[in-house]
Amino acid sequence: MIPLKPSRRALITGGAAVGASALAAGFDLDGFARAWAQENPWKPEPGAKLGLLRWKRFVVAEDEAFMALVQAFSKATGVDVSVSNESFDDIQPKASVAANTGQGPDLIWGLHSLPHLFPDKTVDMTDVATYLGKKYGGWVPSAEQTCKLADGKWLAVPVAYNGGYMNYRIKAMHEAGFKEFPKDMPGFLELCKALKAKNTPAGFAFGHATGDANGWLHWLLWSHGGMLIDKDDKVVINSPETAKALQYAKALYETFIPGTASWNDSSNNKAFLAGELYLTSNGISIYAAALVDAAKDPRMKAIADDMDHALYPVGPVGKAYQLALCFPMLCFKYSKAPNAAKAFTTFLMEAPQYGPWLAAAVGYLTETLYSYDDLPFWTADPKRTVFRNTGKDSYTAAGVGHMNEKAAALLSDFVVVDMFANYVTGNADLKGAMEQAERAAKRIYRG
Repeated sequence: MIPLKPSRRALITGGAAVGASALAAGFDLDGFARAWAQENPWKPEPGAKLGLLRWKRFVVAEDEAFMALVQAFSKATGVDVSVSNESFDDIQPKASVAANTGQGPDLIWGLHSLPHLFPDKTVDMTDVATYLGKKYGGWVPSAEQTCKLADGKWLAVPVAYNGGYMNYRIKAMHEAGFKEFPKDMPGFLELCKALKAKNTPAGFAFGHATGDANGWLHWLLWSHGGMLIDKDDKVVINSPETAKALQYAKALYETFIPGTASWNDSSNNKAFLAGELYLTSNGISIYAAALVDAAKDPRMKAIADDMDHALYPVGPVGKAYQLALCFPMLCFKYSKAPNAAKAFTTFLMEAPQYGPWLAAAVGYLTETLYSYDDLPFWTADPKRTVFRNTGKDSYTAAGVGHMNEKAAALLSDFVVVDMFANYVTGNADLKGAMEQAERAAKRIYRG
């Protein structure tokens, strides 16, 4: 799901022809910002300054569009906004240090489980979330659950999703005997077997890949009816449904390209773009990177022309739920400018600039509010349309349970990923793999 290392990480210049310039095309961003600042209900504190820590951009055009929004906000409100960037894996440690020391960035824009790691240290964002929800058609359920406590308090605002779906080479699928991508589990397994036989293999991460491994393995577990915790937050991973998911995963693993047990979030991107991999689960970054290089590299053009995306196949439960990355924006209570933080978060998600900003991300980011489902960007290129479903196809990290600090810990400890990896690689038998996951989960839920 995460693109290549920093020098190559799908730093997608031009935004596949939409780019940061989308904000400027017939739209006076500065003028809108000035008018908006007069009506905005959250008036920034006098002399307010904001420090914002966000994940490193993966699409250059998205970052350019985002910084244009930042600058317009600053001009209109007088609030100086300083933006710093860290990798996915470094956001949480940096946020933890800030929370524990009471100093650091005012705003943290991190991954889905982040707000629940500091439930008592974040500014109540209920007023912002209520305003945006009423104005833009309501929040996608998993976005709301990711950022909201059981008592109704919003710990953060869910700004966007990054979803992963099936990335595949069209010709290889056809040569494997399939006219279209399989929609069910038996067909998906047969496709993977046929791809291996044709020496055009599939490959999915079983390593500690924050996005890729967590994403597709939770889909596999949930699609078979398995759950780590139930609706009452009881640990229920040791179940017949989980066993079936594990057995299916092992059958898939036997068809995969070698090395997937140690893959991180960049491994499948590299292999796909190198022509070594023909089917994987990922965000849109592989396709977007190939498009950018297509003009100067015929090999990349061939990949972009020959690849497409598909929804996850449906399992026994009749619905393909995924674990998408939700990106929440939170403000720490130590901030001297909470009103400015609320104003900035609201401004970011207002319609005149939110849609073009998503377009600049070329599908890497998707909406969390229903009103944005109809953006023409999603259908302008049919190869990115499936990503529009991200929020609606996603559970939170807790599955059917309650999203809280313990559920966040399950994710950060890779409990589900390690269970699958241990079984498919032979490090544990079926019973042992489930029991190890059960013990790990119960330690967290007793703590």
